[in-house]
Formats: sequence, C-alpha cells, structure tokens
Amino acid sequence: MCGITGWVSYQRDLTNHQQDMDAMTETMSCRGPDAAGTWLSHHAALGHRRLAVIDLPGGAQPMTVTTPDGDVSMVYSGEAYNFTELREELRRAGQQFATDSDTEVVLRGYLVWGEKLAEHLNGMYAFAIWDARSERLVMIRDRMGIKPFYYYETDDGVLFGSEPKAILANPLAEPVVGLDGLRELFAFAKTPGAAVWEGMREVRPGEIVVLDRTGLHRTIYWELHSEPHTDSQEETVAHVRELLDDIVARQLVADVPRCTLLSGGLDSSALTALSALHLAPQGETVRSFAVDFPDQAKHFRAMDITPTLDTPYVHAVAEHVGCDHQDIILDGAALSAPEVRRAAVAARDLPTGIGDRDNSLYLLFAAVRKHSTVALSGESADEVFGGYPWFHDERRNADTFPWMAGAQTPMGAGALVSDDLRPALALGEYLSDSYRTACAGTPVLEGETGLNKRMRVVSYLHLTRMVQTLLDRKDRMSMAVGLEVRVPFCDHRLVQYVFNAPWSLKTFDGREKSLLRAATRETLPESVANRKKSGYPGTFDPAYLSAIQAQTSELLRTGHQATDLLNRETLVSATKASAEDIASHERMAMERALDLAAWFELRRPTVRLS
Repeated sequence: MCGITGWVSYQRDLTNHQQDMDAMTETMSCRGPDAAGTWLSHHAALGHRRLAVIDLPGGAQPMTVTTPDGDVSMVYSGEAYNFTELREELRRAGQQFATDSDTEVVLRGYLVWGEKLAEHLNGMYAFAIWDARSERLVMIRDRMGIKPFYYYETDDGVLFGSEPKAILANPLAEPVVGLDGLRELFAFAKTPGAAVWEGMREVRPGEIVVLDRTGLHRTIYWELHSEPHTDSQEETVAHVRELLDDIVARQLVADVPRCTLLSGGLDSSALTALSALHLAPQGETVRSFAVDFPDQAKHFRAMDITPTLDTPYVHAVAEHVGCDHQDIILDGAALSAPEVRRAAVAARDLPTGIGDRDNSLYLLFAAVRKHSTVALSGESADEVFGGYPWFHDERRNADTFPWMAGAQTPMGAGALVSDDLRPALALGEYLSDSYRTACAGTPVLEGETGLNKRMRVVSYLHLTRMVQTLLDRKDRMSMAVGLEVRVPFCDHRLVQYVFNAPWSLKTFDGREKSLLRAATRETLPESVANRKKSGYPGTFDPAYLSAIQAQTSELLRTGHQATDLLNRETLVSATKASAEDIASHERMAMERALDLAAWFELRRPTVRLS
C-alpha cells in the first residue's frame, strides 16, 4: 500500500521541478512511511511513498521498464490479489520479472494488455502509467473505489495524487471551494467523480482516465450490471461461501503481520472466523482488535443504527475462534483532544467526518499499527447484503436516499447550515437531483417490478453512493498511520453476484443479511450469528461531550469563520445543554464546527459563495 502523485505538462520541462515533486511526494509520507522515490522526465514526473507489504526488498517505485520504443513508468498504490496467477500468465506471454512484487506484475501487464490490464485485476488499486512511447498518461482506479485517486487539469496537462493534499502542494492548484463543493461537504451522498475542490475530480470507481496531447479521455471499464439469478437458495449460499473462502485466502497474503478488526457483528466476526480457518493449517492464530470506551455500558444509549453494545459479542467471538484478541480502550480526553481531531481532519482533507467516530477510528488504527501492518475489515457488507435498518422498513420507499429518511438519521446535515448560506446551497434541491440521477442509473433487469425492482435501486444507491463515503473514510484514517486495511466484502465478484440475487433470497430467513449469515453461521457463536445489525460505536462519555461543548463555546466566542457556515442558534443551544439532553443534530453541529475550524487552519481554503 502506498501514496502516489505526479505531474504531466506538455509545455514545461519537468526536470526543472524537482522541488515541486518532492513537496507533492512528501504529503504522502503518512501513506508510505517505508520508502520514497521520484522520477522526472521532460514532460512527466512521478512521486511515490511506499508502505512495504509484499516483496519487502523489491517493489521500489516509481518503477520503469525500458522497451525498444521507449520507457514505461508507473506509480502504484494498492494490492492485486491475483498477482501470482497473472505473473504466470505474463511469463507465458514472454515477460521476465526482476522482483516478486505485484507492482511489477501490474506494470508488465500493461505492456501486454495495455489499458485492458484493468479487466484482469482483482484487488484494490489506484495507479498511473506514463507511456513515453506515445506520451500518454493512463490513470486507473479499482472497480469499487476502495483506493482514492484525484486529478486536477492544468493549462497543459494534469496533476494527480492519492489524496487532494498531494495536488494542493503544487503551486498550480488553487485551494478553492465553491457552492458545489460546500454542497458535497454537507450532503451525505457522495457524487461519483466530485472532489469538493474547484478544478479537481476523482477518477471514478471502475474508470480509466487517459491524458494525451488532445486532452483527457474517460472510459468506464467496470460497473454493476443486472442479469437473471438462476441459482437456488442452497446454491446461492454455497457460492457466497465459496467466494468468501477464496477472497479471505487471497487477502491474507502479506509479508507483514496481519489482523482483523473485530466489532462482534456478523460481518467482522465472519471474516475473523474465516481467517482463523485459513491460518490454522499454517500454525498461525488470527490476531484481532476491537474498540471500546470506559464505562460504555453505563453511558450507552441504544440507537437505530447501534442498538447493542459490542464488547460481549466481541469476546464471544474471540473465545469461540481462539483469537489473540486485544480491546483498544479510548477515553473521552483522548477523543476530544484538538490534536487528534486535527489529525483526523488532515487525514480526510475535508471536514466531512462523523465526529468522534472519525477521531476514534484514527486512534484505533494508530494502536493497531503498533502490532500489525495489514488488517481485514468487514466494511461494506451492509451495502452488499442489505444490512442497514432502512433496507427493511418504510424508509426504503422514501423519495430520497434511504439513509437520510427519518428523524433518526440526520446525516444530510442540511439543518446545520446557517440561515444565510442555506438559500444559496439549496441542499434539498441538490440532494433531490443527485437522488434522481442515481436512481436513473440503476441497471434494472428487464421486466423487473415491485419490491424486487425497488430493492435493486436501494442496493445500487448504497453500492455507488453511500459506500464511497465509508470506504474513503476507512482508507484515509488507516493510511494516515501507515495501516493497510483490506475490505473483502468489496471483491467485485461477490458484489456483482449478490447484487443480482432477488430480495427474497437476501432475506429468506426473515432477517437482514440472510445470505451472509447462512454462509458463515457454523463458524460463529450462536449469539453473534443471530445478532442484529449494530454500527461502528460512538462514545457517550460525558467527559467527551463536555469537552466539545467547551471547544465549541470558544469558537463562538472568538467568532471563528467556521461558525459562519453553520446555524449559530443550534450551536449555542448545544453548548448550553446537559450531556443527557444534547440532541443528535446539536451534537453533530458541534462536531462539524470543530472539524471545519481544523480544516480552515490546515488547508486555508478560499470559500467562494457565488
């Protein structure tokens, strides 16, 4: 896993811009603490920071292959889980290898297959190839958008990077956020390709972006498609298990210590149990980590998305599987520390977090990194298998994104915006347009009607909108501390297969995630196999709430510009409420104000409201 950046300019001599490339590359040091490298030519420059996971002595980047017609150079971030098979296939095609890394497999795959290389890969990746033979830059992102990838058009080329901070380190990129950028900040429905910063875009999941002297050319090489599902219930469950066994086995491959992130829910517990089954024949015990908070049982409040405490289930799985398990305890003082929030906002580049859950994720990953370099996470199983509560109640029929429907899910945060800003943003109209666009793109099966059709739309919304926010959050928080988090449930084979299973199959036992439960039940304690969905936990520590109230009061007192964007009345009310009486939207307002303040100080954006 790594951080990449680069610059292509057809009118400059980039060999004179070593200092700029060094600055861009240095911003990615958190993503790659093990090694750094830059490569400069007349019209292209590449930068790389490495987190060594496979072939520790080899795999240095940028990597170049010299051909009779010119050099082909690459910077690569991610993992190709099928690199061993691809290497053998490429050897049969005449390629010779100098390393054991998956990086070289990807680069030599381009020499044989060109841009069609993307269709051969199974994994999470974002990479850029400068082909000097044709003076073309080829940028490719994985199918589900697990690894981030941004680019910024210039007057004669493009800047790119794993994260916006790499691009913004170049003097050509202006840190400007306009109305559309602000809309993305306050809408919990990420628009594919949008990057908040003016002039910047994301390479979309499953997209190839090619730059040549005629400009940028975009091609989608993979997207969800509909096809009839002909497997029986028994065959479907068996195939899900077969896929999961293969996926977990592939994603456990690493030359560094591995672990699982265990919440005690069905998703992470299933991955932990399957990992234990695969590691046992090698004489290894799976290591697992969970987050918890002091006196969580005392202060816990059951909510729609988090109805139960995690810890009893975590310990049940650890005992059942025989994990080498550790709870990471995070107290309110640590979570509310301004330097922790600043680090979390710096990791995300944007104030789009979910309050203490971002801060705790950052601290959890920092603690895990002391023991492991690679972690398997249950992220995205709810989007794939239909696990959220709103998949199963009236919210699935709402004329908006289902996770925004209902009083208990105020994630859209439109009500948090200041009265002056609200008319200009028109968030309601923006979200409606985004929702209609997303629905219109759903690949509905011909002749599909009723509940099956609606649930295909709901699944598509989650797999193309909601999941992007969560994957980005997990990648940024983990890579900020040099931890590689792998997400087995995002394997495109599993996603595509389950997407086409009828809703009746996905709920055949009358519950959420029926297919996943049936496929892994025998590996789990009964209590966990039957546990209701419970999301990543937040803290209810009064000390945390008191701390963020004090910090928000200080922002209001000093008139920090962050508070100008938010509803001042809500903020004032939140700072005066008792810990027991703070409403969810008031707590969110304080979290957002503190995140915005950190962001303004870190990135110093120019906000344009016209």
